Amino acid sequence: MARRHKIVVTGATGTVGRQVVTQLMDAGIEVRALARDPESVVLPPGVQVMRGDLSEPDTLHAPMAGVEAVFLVWPFATAEGVSAVLDVVAEHTGRVVYLSSAAVRDHEQQVEHLIKRSGLEWTFLRPHVFAANTLRWTEQIRTEGIVRAPYGAAVMPPLHERDIAAVAVRALTGDGHAGAIYELTGPESLTQADQVRIIGEVIGRAVRWVETSPDTARQQMLAQGWPPAAVDGVLQAQSEMVTEPRPATSTVQEVTGAPARTFRTWVTDHASAFRDTMKAARIHQYGDAGIIRYEEVLRPVPEPDQVLIRVAAASYNPSDAALRSGFLQAVLPVDLPYTLGFDVSGTITETGSDVSSFTVGDRVVGRLDYGGASAEYVVAAAGTLVKAPTTIPLADAAAIPVAALTAWQALHEHAHPTAGQRVLINGAGGGVGVFAVQLAKHTGATVIATASGRSAAAVRTYGADQIIDYTRTPLADALDGQVDAVINLAAISPEAAAELVPLVRPGGIIVSIATPVDPPATAQVTAVHFVARNDIEQLAGIVELIDMGALTVGVTESHPLSDLALVHRKGEAGQTHGKITIIP
Repeated sequence: MARRHKIVVTGATGTVGRQVVTQLMDAGIEVRALARDPESVVLPPGVQVMRGDLSEPDTLHAPMAGVEAVFLVWPFATAEGVSAVLDVVAEHTGRVVYLSSAAVRDHEQQVEHLIKRSGLEWTFLRPHVFAANTLRWTEQIRTEGIVRAPYGAAVMPPLHERDIAAVAVRALTGDGHAGAIYELTGPESLTQADQVRIIGEVIGRAVRWVETSPDTARQQMLAQGWPPAAVDGVLQAQSEMVTEPRPATSTVQEVTGAPARTFRTWVTDHASAFRDTMKAARIHQYGDAGIIRYEEVLRPVPEPDQVLIRVAAASYNPSDAALRSGFLQAVLPVDLPYTLGFDVSGTITETGSDVSSFTVGDRVVGRLDYGGASAEYVVAAAGTLVKAPTTIPLADAAAIPVAALTAWQALHEHAHPTAGQRVLINGAGGGVGVFAVQLAKHTGATVIATASGRSAAAVRTYGADQIIDYTRTPLADALDGQVDAVINLAAISPEAAAELVPLVRPGGIIVSIATPVDPPATAQVTAVHFVARNDIEQLAGIVELIDMGALTVGVTESHPLSDLALVHRKGEAGQTHGKITIIP
């Protein structure tokens, strides 16, 4: 496959678009994802999410500049506006791959016609029946083990979205696809009743088909908000497939060199949707990072005072590793198996009967004192959450609670720095240090920060006035006189902790969240060791500062939930810096 430098993907968060993004990234292609609201989009690390609205062609010039091809999903029910979009595309690139459909409805036919006239090199994808259409049965299967619908004898070849994306990637990045129209299907034709049977076999539960009338199905679909034309089109197509089964094509294999994935494979990939389960990172015993299991568990159900959150991200904190190792058993005993993760950001999908402060769809952030955030879903008491910032990506908000609350309390409840004072922040390159430097600077203090060479640039951007590379220069040698306060965020030896005392003027203070400091009485220095508490009023205030632009959230790395054990290993080996988010 010939590699291209840069590809734009529209519909990047959709069923097919998300797979196109992932497969392009896996192939080493630079991806730009188009979004009306980039801040609300969560995609794999490395994807450049840029603002662009297909209904406003002028917004497309920046994301299209310098790209080699465009994956086009047209989200509207008419072809109005397509010509203007194609004009912009043609200004910047020469190739478009359009996701049409096997039905080639009127507006899709018009879009195809306009693309042919545009002068662009084009490829059309016409997928037949999406295997993902069976997700409409999930609620019935979860609650009853039954699918009630018409036309159980309708025969069709369900298609995995990963295969559509695989063909799209070949057309976007390789040669020989210009002018091609690809009819895409799965490798086998199955009745709807057979599909239900296979779902049951994969999830290990008896699931059966119960035939209902088309009229009953029509009324149910209309009640769910389906447009009448769409309802009638679906039912008509299913009716035709009873007497005229849709045949399978070999196009996927011909284009990609690999056979299309079976429906059973698709169900296996999406089994949690039918099982009412989710993926979670859990420990069943205390020990090293190798004990973390990425496994399927039951999705939790909220109590009356709780909400269910679809997790956008959790974050890694050293306390996660300490709990996993068993070091916190005395202060934070937990029941095993236990789902890790104290920080969470996400979207509320269900509320308990007593919850009035939030509604379904609200974006929230919070600190979960009993963990559970390292999962696809988590329940949390409504009183422990606040609305998430609106000016940063929702996933990045997971970096806030533990670290920002710790920094806030260290400075504003214990150190109390004032304008003109000198504050030394020891360990400023860590997750808490990101916030501590900024909050100290906001008080008007002069901020001196210790950080390694790899963290120095970031710490400087957060406002540090002086940076000391502790790996090269002893603190006592680098400081020009004593400081008014030390904020120690580093797990240092008792000997190193004792060396902090002479750095502080008489009457000054040392605040430590890690190694305790015990100054001699003759030093006239106060020392405080504390563990940060959960405080939603403070958290709401921090969120407000972020939305005002007065506080920056820095995320240095993002990793998938399945790699949490790797993150723990890197953290314990001192190979991480800043805040790391964990994406389900």
